[in-house]
Amino acid sequence: MTVCKQLPKEKLGFFPTPVHRLDRLSKQLGINLYLKRDDFTGPNLFGGNKIRKLEYLLGDARQKGADTVITFGATQSNHAMETAVAANRLGLNTILYLETITPNDQQDDRANILLDKILGAQIHYVSMKGRTEAQADEISMQQALVEKKHLEANGHHVYIIPVGGATPIGSVGFVLGFKELVDQLPDVAIDYVVHGSGTGGTAAGLIAGAKVFSKEAHPTQILSINVSPKPESHYQKVVDLGNDALGLLDLETRISLADAHFDQSYFGDGYEIPSEAGSNAIRLLARTEGILTDPVYTGKAFAGLLDYVRTGKIKPGSNVVFWHTGGVSALFAEHKIVGGIV
Repeated sequence: MTVCKQLPKEKLGFFPTPVHRLDRLSKQLGINLYLKRDDFTGPNLFGGNKIRKLEYLLGDARQKGADTVITFGATQSNHAMETAVAANRLGLNTILYLETITPNDQQDDRANILLDKILGAQIHYVSMKGRTEAQADEISMQQALVEKKHLEANGHHVYIIPVGGATPIGSVGFVLGFKELVDQLPDVAIDYVVHGSGTGGTAAGLIAGAKVFSKEAHPTQILSINVSPKPESHYQKVVDLGNDALGLLDLETRISLADAHFDQSYFGDGYEIPSEAGSNAIRLLARTEGILTDPVYTGKAFAGLLDYVRTGKIKPGSNVVFWHTGGVSALFAEHKIVGGIV
């Protein structure tokens, strides 16, 4: 039995999240398809999987005496909104630096940006005009560090969480999340877990978790479907995140690039830009099982799963888990994000 070190943690979500077989779609696809319902993570109906990371990130923040949390994302960021939710549960202040990848109409707030304001988060918009995503990230961090210095000079204690919560502490949540899945399906030899990958923190944890907690003699392959373009160097950073998370848990196992499987074939024209395959996948799951996914993350990841089945990369009869990371509030975002689903 593998024993992990206990890290500071705040109870924020409703765990374990459900997992169940999709009977109709399994029959249609010729596989055994299960859904891990991290869209039900809580504590509210929206956002999804980032609460797994935030339990540990805010556990660390509280241990260090923080009263204010700063984080980053796009204007419709699930992570940013969920950080505000989690911080409110703990009585912390939230400051968000949001990049206008898809500019929002501030006279017609929708989806996560509307929720951010209801939650009372302090919002700074960072323009993407004439900037790359990397440049906007750097400007956001520089501005956040200036604000942190000012707040701390006035007696506050500030904890900064990188975009997506992609840190070793955050990835611990998904190392243990994979163990949760295995414990829920004791009689199922899981061949594949498929999920959408952005900043890589979820992927890092799942890959590391699979290395440690897969059933003996039946390793589970984590299929990470990228929802935005990434350089090759990104994958090594994900592996490093996973290994650092394993180190925090005092586990001796380590992962390498050979344990990872990333695919950039399904994000279409880019992040927050809907794809035809993603829209088709959203409709199929909704009309077969009554379950909703979103056009930014889970719809595109599910499109990847469907194509892997169609092309034989996932063989008939395989036991496949789709990790539903949530984010369905994007269905109610700007039209440029939603696209032609109907």
